[in-house]
Amino acid sequence: MQESPNVIMDEAAIRRALTRIAHEILEKNKGIEGCAIVGIRTRGVYLARRIAERIREIEGSPIAACELDITRYRDDRPLGDAVSAGVVCSDGDRSFDVKDKRIILFDDVLYTGRTIRAAMDALMDCGRPQSIQLAVLVDRGHRELPIRPDYVGKNVPTSKHEQIEVSLTEIDGDDRVMIKHPREAEVGG
Repeated sequence: MQESPNVIMDEAAIRRALTRIAHEILEKNKGIEGCAIVGIRTRGVYLARRIAERIREIEGSPIAACELDITRYRDDRPLGDAVSAGVVCSDGDRSFDVKDKRIILFDDVLYTGRTIRAAMDALMDCGRPQSIQLAVLVDRGHRELPIRPDYVGKNVPTSKHEQIEVSLTEIDGDDRVMIKHPREAEVGG
């Protein structure tokens, strides 16, 4: 099947990128002891779970896969919008302790860095991790804060007017990353 020219990563490319990131995480951390993967809601959570599964397949041991709600830490939403925040393990354990853990924070797209700043603030309020590493599926540039990922699926230079749209099977029914140009973003197509 012919992909749209706007598709910059298809299902196979996403799978390969996540497998590569899993290997890079293992290499950099010399295994998984003391590590936890924390996905930023919403798509970062599903990507974190996939990475955790890849690592389990490679290492033969599970790694904690958790989710992080950063709603009350965002600087683009009124404070009254917050419902909850904190780290929740994939098994629903709200008592997950980040203290002295090497946290691999995962998000779908890195743009200005503001989401990552909010996530780091939320993590620090949960405890003091040994370190925080950043993994993203797509880095599109245009940082407003001094944040740089440790692991990147794909670097995609964009204009500020373009948008990156990540679709994941768990939410959207298929896996792909698309770049939307200004006119396409306006008309929804």
